[in-house]
Amino acid sequence: MKIRLLLAGIALALAMPVFAQEEPVIKEGQENVGTLVDALTPKPAVRMRGIKVLRQEPGSPSIVSPPKVSLLITFETNSAILTARSRQSLDVVGQALASGKLAPFRFGIEGYADPRGTSTANLKLSKQRAESVRAYLVDTLHIDPARLDAVGKGDRELMNKVNVDAPENRRVTIVNLSN
Repeated sequence: MKIRLLLAGIALALAMPVFAQEEPVIKEGQENVGTLVDALTPKPAVRMRGIKVLRQEPGSPSIVSPPKVSLLITFETNSAILTARSRQSLDVVGQALASGKLAPFRFGIEGYADPRGTSTANLKLSKQRAESVRAYLVDTLHIDPARLDAVGKGDRELMNKVNVDAPENRRVTIVNLSN
Protein backbone atom coordinates (compact mmCIF):
# COMPACT_ATOMS: atom_id res chain seq x y z
CA MET A 1 0.00 0.00 0.00
CA LYS A 2 2.84 2.41 0.90
CA ILE A 3 4.56 1.71 -2.41
CA ARG A 4 1.37 2.55 -4.33
CA LEU A 5 1.01 5.81 -2.41
CA LEU A 6 4.64 6.63 -3.08
CA LEU A 7 4.25 5.86 -6.80
CA ALA A 8 1.06 7.94 -6.96
CA GLY A 9 2.89 10.81 -5.26
CA ILE A 10 5.77 10.60 -7.72
CA ALA A 11 3.37 10.52 -10.68
CA LEU A 12 1.56 13.57 -9.33
CA ALA A 13 4.85 15.40 -8.73
CA LEU A 14 5.91 14.72 -12.30
CA ALA A 15 2.59 16.02 -13.62
CA MET A 16 2.49 19.15 -11.43
CA PRO A 17 4.65 21.31 -13.72
CA VAL A 18 1.96 20.84 -16.36
CA PHE A 19 -0.75 21.99 -13.94
CA ALA A 20 1.25 25.01 -12.80
CA GLN A 21 2.53 26.20 -16.17
CA GLU A 22 2.41 29.90 -16.75
CA GLU A 23 2.01 31.13 -20.26
CA PRO A 24 5.09 32.37 -22.05
CA VAL A 25 5.45 36.14 -22.28
CA ILE A 26 6.53 37.38 -25.68
CA LYS A 27 7.70 40.97 -26.09
CA GLU A 28 7.12 43.03 -29.19
CA GLY A 29 9.72 42.25 -31.81
CA GLN A 30 10.44 38.81 -30.30
CA GLU A 31 7.48 36.98 -31.83
CA ASN A 32 7.99 34.18 -34.28
CA VAL A 33 5.43 31.94 -35.90
CA GLY A 34 6.95 28.67 -34.65
CA THR A 35 7.04 29.77 -31.02
CA LEU A 36 3.44 30.97 -31.15
CA VAL A 37 2.21 27.81 -32.87
CA ASP A 38 3.98 25.63 -30.28
CA ALA A 39 2.66 27.67 -27.36
CA LEU A 40 -0.94 27.62 -28.62
CA THR A 41 -1.15 23.99 -29.78
CA PRO A 42 -2.92 21.68 -27.31
CA LYS A 43 -0.60 19.05 -25.86
CA PRO A 44 -1.65 15.39 -25.83
CA ALA A 45 -2.38 13.66 -22.55
CA VAL A 46 0.65 12.23 -20.77
CA ARG A 47 0.87 8.46 -20.19
CA MET A 48 2.77 6.96 -17.27
CA ARG A 49 2.87 3.15 -17.07
CA GLY A 50 -0.75 2.65 -18.03
CA ILE A 51 -2.02 5.67 -16.11
CA LYS A 52 -3.26 8.42 -18.36
CA VAL A 53 -2.60 11.73 -16.67
CA LEU A 54 -4.50 14.89 -17.63
CA ARG A 55 -7.44 12.98 -19.08
CA GLN A 56 -10.56 15.05 -18.98
CA GLU A 57 -14.12 14.10 -19.73
CA PRO A 58 -15.89 16.33 -22.29
CA GLY A 59 -17.85 19.06 -20.57
CA SER A 60 -16.02 18.68 -17.25
CA PRO A 61 -14.20 21.66 -15.76
CA SER A 62 -10.64 21.97 -17.00
CA ILE A 63 -7.95 20.80 -14.59
CA VAL A 64 -5.21 21.91 -16.94
CA SER A 65 -4.71 25.44 -18.17
CA PRO A 66 -5.46 25.77 -21.87
CA PRO A 67 -2.55 26.61 -24.16
CA LYS A 68 -1.96 30.36 -24.07
CA VAL A 69 0.65 33.02 -24.64
CA SER A 70 0.91 36.57 -23.30
CA LEU A 71 1.96 39.23 -25.77
CA LEU A 72 3.28 42.58 -24.67
CA ILE A 73 1.30 44.51 -27.24
CA THR A 74 1.62 48.25 -26.72
CA PHE A 75 -1.09 50.85 -27.11
CA GLU A 76 -1.20 54.58 -27.12
CA THR A 77 -1.50 55.90 -23.56
CA ASN A 78 -4.97 55.33 -22.12
CA SER A 79 -6.34 54.15 -25.48
CA ALA A 80 -6.96 51.04 -27.53
CA ILE A 81 -5.15 52.34 -30.64
CA LEU A 82 -2.51 49.90 -31.81
CA THR A 83 0.99 51.23 -32.41
CA ALA A 84 2.92 50.45 -35.60
CA ARG A 85 5.07 48.05 -33.57
CA SER A 86 1.96 46.29 -32.25
CA ARG A 87 0.63 45.83 -35.76
CA GLN A 88 3.94 44.22 -36.78
CA SER A 89 3.67 41.85 -33.81
CA LEU A 90 0.08 41.00 -34.69
CA ASP A 91 1.13 40.25 -38.28
CA VAL A 92 3.20 37.38 -36.84
CA VAL A 93 0.28 36.30 -34.62
CA GLY A 94 -1.97 36.25 -37.68
CA GLN A 95 0.49 34.01 -39.54
CA ALA A 96 0.52 31.62 -36.59
CA LEU A 97 -3.28 31.54 -36.32
CA ALA A 98 -3.55 30.87 -40.06
CA SER A 99 -1.07 27.98 -39.88
CA GLY A 100 -2.32 24.47 -40.54
CA LYS A 101 -1.70 23.46 -36.90
CA LEU A 102 -3.85 26.24 -35.43
CA ALA A 103 -6.44 26.73 -38.19
CA PRO A 104 -8.99 24.34 -36.62
CA PHE A 105 -9.01 26.10 -33.23
CA ARG A 106 -10.90 29.00 -31.62
CA PHE A 107 -9.06 31.56 -29.52
CA GLY A 108 -9.84 34.02 -26.78
CA ILE A 109 -8.13 37.38 -26.87
CA GLU A 110 -7.86 38.61 -23.30
CA GLY A 111 -6.98 42.25 -22.68
CA TYR A 112 -5.41 43.36 -19.39
CA ALA A 113 -4.64 46.73 -17.83
CA ASP A 114 -2.44 47.77 -14.95
CA PRO A 115 -4.23 49.10 -11.85
CA ARG A 116 -3.70 52.79 -12.57
CA GLY A 117 -7.13 54.37 -12.86
CA THR A 118 -10.41 52.96 -11.60
CA SER A 119 -11.32 49.29 -11.91
CA THR A 120 -14.33 50.21 -14.05
CA ALA A 121 -12.22 52.28 -16.46
CA ASN A 122 -9.53 49.57 -16.61
CA LEU A 123 -12.11 46.89 -17.40
CA LYS A 124 -13.52 49.01 -20.22
CA LEU A 125 -10.03 49.83 -21.55
CA SER A 126 -8.90 46.19 -21.44
CA LYS A 127 -12.03 45.13 -23.36
CA GLN A 128 -11.40 47.83 -25.98
CA ARG A 129 -7.80 46.68 -26.34
CA ALA A 130 -8.85 43.05 -26.80
CA GLU A 131 -11.43 44.15 -29.38
CA SER A 132 -8.81 46.28 -31.15
CA VAL A 133 -6.50 43.25 -31.47
CA ARG A 134 -9.41 41.09 -32.67
CA ALA A 135 -10.46 43.71 -35.23
CA TYR A 136 -6.92 43.91 -36.61
CA LEU A 137 -6.65 40.13 -36.90
CA VAL A 138 -10.05 39.91 -38.62
CA ASP A 139 -10.08 43.02 -40.80
CA THR A 140 -6.43 43.22 -41.81
CA LEU A 141 -5.20 39.64 -41.60
CA HIS A 142 -8.48 37.95 -42.57
CA ILE A 143 -8.70 35.56 -39.63
CA ASP A 144 -12.23 34.12 -39.45
CA PRO A 145 -14.12 36.22 -36.85
CA ALA A 146 -15.92 33.10 -35.59
CA ARG A 147 -12.53 31.85 -34.33
CA LEU A 148 -11.82 34.87 -32.10
CA ASP A 149 -13.52 36.07 -28.91
CA ALA A 150 -12.41 39.31 -27.23
CA VAL A 151 -12.74 39.76 -23.48
CA GLY A 152 -11.49 42.43 -21.10
CA LYS A 153 -9.98 41.30 -17.81
CA GLY A 154 -9.34 44.75 -16.38
CA ASP A 155 -6.67 45.14 -13.75
CA ARG A 156 -7.18 41.68 -12.22
CA GLU A 157 -4.69 38.88 -12.70
CA LEU A 158 -1.53 40.96 -12.57
CA MET A 159 1.46 39.15 -13.97
CA ASN A 160 3.89 41.33 -12.00
CA LYS A 161 2.45 41.89 -8.52
CA VAL A 162 5.63 43.54 -7.23
CA ASN A 163 5.70 46.33 -9.82
CA VAL A 164 2.02 46.84 -10.64
CA ASP A 165 2.80 49.49 -13.29
CA ALA A 166 5.03 47.05 -15.20
CA PRO A 167 4.37 46.62 -18.93
CA GLU A 168 3.58 42.92 -18.54
CA ASN A 169 0.45 43.92 -16.64
CA ARG A 170 -0.73 45.76 -19.78
CA ARG A 171 -0.84 42.76 -22.05
CA VAL A 172 -2.95 40.74 -24.40
CA THR A 173 -3.17 37.00 -23.88
CA ILE A 174 -4.19 34.61 -26.64
CA VAL A 175 -5.87 31.47 -25.25
CA ASN A 176 -6.76 28.34 -27.20
CA LEU A 177 -10.46 27.74 -26.39
CA SER A 178 -10.71 24.42 -28.21
CA ASN A 179 -9.99 21.87 -25.48
